Amino acid sequence: MSSFTRRSAIALGLSAGTAALLSACATPGSVSANTKPTIAPAASGEKITLTYWAWLKDLQKICDIWNAQHPNVQVEAVWTPGGNAGGYQKMYAALAAGGGPDLAQVELRSIPEFMLVNGLVDLSRYGAKQYADRYDQTLWNQVSYLDGVYGIPQDSGPMGLYYRPDLLSKAGVDVPKTWEEWADAAAQLRGIGSYIDCFPLSDAAWFCSLACQAGASWLKPDSAGWTINLTDPATLQVAEFFDRVIDQDLMTTAYAPYSAPWFAAVGSGQLASLIGASWGDALLEGVSGAAGKWRVAALPRWGDAGFGSSYNGGSTAAVFANSKHPKEALEFAVWMTTSKEGIDAMINNSGIGWSPAVDYLGAARQKPSEFFGGQNYNQEIFSPASKEQNPAWSWWPLTQQTFEIISDGFRKKANGVSLVSSLKQSEQNVMAAFRNKGLTIRKVNS
Repeated sequence: MSSFTRRSAIALGLSAGTAALLSACATPGSVSANTKPTIAPAASGEKITLTYWAWLKDLQKICDIWNAQHPNVQVEAVWTPGGNAGGYQKMYAALAAGGGPDLAQVELRSIPEFMLVNGLVDLSRYGAKQYADRYDQTLWNQVSYLDGVYGIPQDSGPMGLYYRPDLLSKAGVDVPKTWEEWADAAAQLRGIGSYIDCFPLSDAAWFCSLACQAGASWLKPDSAGWTINLTDPATLQVAEFFDRVIDQDLMTTAYAPYSAPWFAAVGSGQLASLIGASWGDALLEGVSGAAGKWRVAALPRWGDAGFGSSYNGGSTAAVFANSKHPKEALEFAVWMTTSKEGIDAMINNSGIGWSPAVDYLGAARQKPSEFFGGQNYNQEIFSPASKEQNPAWSWWPLTQQTFEIISDGFRKKANGVSLVSSLKQSEQNVMAAFRNKGLTIRKVNS
């Protein structure tokens, strides 16, 4: 990831406390906490309580392990709805009112949007960089901006190919290793009445992950502003590929992964595989009668180009601007995401995605899986996948709005508009959205 300079920060609208920034914010923000003196740790013997807003299930059980070991620094978990399901709205409102939690669950892709409203503490001011070598470098890059650190990686979603060996065998095809082999397998599967997968027209994040795998980098910052390029060769290659696959009826667009119709299709054998993140295993395990029928393979590759995997999803534990105890909040976040007991507790109680730690998968993920036919797929597939992701990818201030714009364009596929054509229009719409937020942009033609 490129480092921001002070000059580029100003160009991007990320300079703290300026009128231009505040006028561009969706929620009025206060002057950045990062322009103020650092806050001293609690005094020896002083008892404090940190609040942590998150949508992780049973998060308090993880906090209780920490609390038992740290009687003077207690952590209280407060459940919130998922980010775009109301959680972020609650967080923005709290920030605007001068309050909010000490920590909150913020998706990797949403970090820049919270930075834009001066919502996050730069944790490098409290020693975060000393922990960088404990984390997957790709994830650490995605929380590092302006030479600072704006969140602690909590989990992620390296991608792979879940598949039904019996259906592939019935169709007479091997597990595909490239996307062209995947398309060939899709054609053969149609002969036995199955689709290879579904294309989620309403969720651009899935397409984004595969464009990222192919080597795309949609938005980059530099001293002149944001370079916006949704039509680079890598992205168009992916769009042209799926235009062809959809047009040939090799992939259904009738529903999205993990929807009710998807569960029905998987249960009846109408879907033979799933391109999904590591956390997709738990959802497949919810399919009635699916035990023992599924296996996991590496994500198909874009020929000799691109990367071996990509990522879909991922969150951070971010320290909010109004925290009175950022040093202690950082220490808790690092313990939770890198200690063996913290990682195991998050897996066992909260079902987190892939661990961000470089040296520990979690005890439960080092064992063969009965559901996946005895395959030790986490170590065989997802551990290597987590090291084969696009390190140059970074997020931007209007990620969710960008995805909504792209999804609106993709929905027109049903009316004959190609993915390629809709991306070209979406690029213009994204540029307009940046201008409307007062952000400096420039477009470099591919």
